Amino acid sequence: MHLSDGVLSTVAILSTSAGAAGLIGYSLKGIKDYEIPRVSIMTATFFTLSMLSIPIGPSSTHPLIAGLLGIILGKRSPIAIFIGLLLQAFLFGHGGLTTLGANTLLVGIPAISTHFIYQKWAKDKVSPYFAGGLLGVLSIFLCLVLLIGLLFFTDERYSQGFFSVANLLIVSHIPLMIIEGFMTSFAVGYIMKVKPEMLMESSSGYEL
Repeated sequence: MHLSDGVLSTVAILSTSAGAAGLIGYSLKGIKDYEIPRVSIMTATFFTLSMLSIPIGPSSTHPLIAGLLGIILGKRSPIAIFIGLLLQAFLFGHGGLTTLGANTLLVGIPAISTHFIYQKWAKDKVSPYFAGGLLGVLSIFLCLVLLIGLLFFTDERYSQGFFSVANLLIVSHIPLMIIEGFMTSFAVGYIMKVKPEMLMESSSGYEL
């Protein structure tokens, strides 16, 4: 889900950059020293997994772990996403600088949404494996909806025709939803077994 330079209109670039700046500001507010190592570890995880990129039209599909980032980091998740995307753009040319704000929002908003749902609904009510799997799928669905909406806002031709970019993105992201569901399910279930305080600390320290 790396939008490349030249894909978005000027209005979309300015709007998403401003939105991402606000989101990062919100995420940095009140951050504590003890939170930095966890953010760093998840940044490295996001950076590595999201490098497994398959180009699809002007975008790409790859593991995003938005759900896992949201569950573990809460409101700090956009920090990890922004840094990971920035390093990818500079070091490997994945994505672009003009679309950095858009890419941050496309993953950051689902991550924070996932955190809210996990804390308010799933954490104490269902199995961690079920919660992780469901939220892993949901996070990719939200990413896809935001991506298609942004492309349509930029140029409606992205959604025209049977083989439109929008349709290709939908088809390519269905397998990703399943993969992310299994990945997040396993990760959340495993963490709950071996180090549950990671999830408990997330709920107490990173409330929206």
